[in-house]
Amino acid sequence: MKLNLATIPSKEIMPGLHGKLVHSENMSMAFWDVEKGATVPEHAHMNEQIMHVMEGEFEFTLDGDTQIYYPGDIVVIAPHLKHSGVALTPCKLLDVFSPTREEYR
Repeated sequence: MKLNLATIPSKEIMPGLHGKLVHSENMSMAFWDVEKGATVPEHAHMNEQIMHVMEGEFEFTLDGDTQIYYPGDIVVIAPHLKHSGVALTPCKLLDVFSPTREEYR
């Protein structure tokens, strides 16, 4: 299956978080455009996740440890670990989840 990011519709999953989502049988990718000041409330899920900051500055708390992530930074998030974040600037983030994030379909 061939897709093009420009043709994938964007969904506002949370206020200020606009995602273009791609799903396979075993994983999901989320290409996020995040508005400055948008927050991701603390949560945890059964999915393993890898987050890549492509643009902007994103303050991210993982299991109680808060750091600022910059373009090129990658964080690996184990299943069931609590995490949250806030966009300090407009951001572009890429998240990869395994297994598929069914609630994002």
